[in-house]
Amino acid sequence: MDPISTLLEEINNQDLWDKELKLDRNEYLKVKGSIDTNAYLVVDGSLRIFVIDEFEEHTIRFGYKNNFIAALDSFINEKPSDFYIQALKKTTLKMIKKENLMNFIWSSAVHTKTWYLIFENFVLQQMERERDILTTSPVERYNRVLKRSPQLFQEIPNKYIASYLRMTPETLSRIKKS
Repeated sequence: MDPISTLLEEINNQDLWDKELKLDRNEYLKVKGSIDTNAYLVVDGSLRIFVIDEFEEHTIRFGYKNNFIAALDSFINEKPSDFYIQALKKTTLKMIKKENLMNFIWSSAVHTKTWYLIFENFVLQQMERERDILTTSPVERYNRVLKRSPQLFQEIPNKYIASYLRMTPETLSRIKKS
């Protein structure tokens, strides 16, 4: 079992969720400049995490069923975030406050180790993504994401996948056809 599933199973078993949220399509869970120290489990639906520069939106992550998500910068430093989190379709989330999550994590060495493994995996994924964006072709980026997360292509509209892969929707369409 992967570390996130292990952690979520324990949180579910101990019923540590603080509340359930429902978002409509295009509704924001979080906007730039807000502080959000909560963590969320996507029960159903899908979301995107993105930033906006002066010219365009840049999708940096997705969340769909059974994914654990957070505005990680705000979660860690408890300061306003530059990230937006938006529902791409009707979405149901379970929310746990940082204090409750961290109390659970620090309550045992096993939970602490699991948390460490989750963060280690996340850092490695982010490094791989940065390397891909900087050094690989659009076709290579598409193939790596398709291999790593095939469900993404079932859950997320192409225009957001294209943004995530740093290509135009037209380029993504051509790659998918070839």
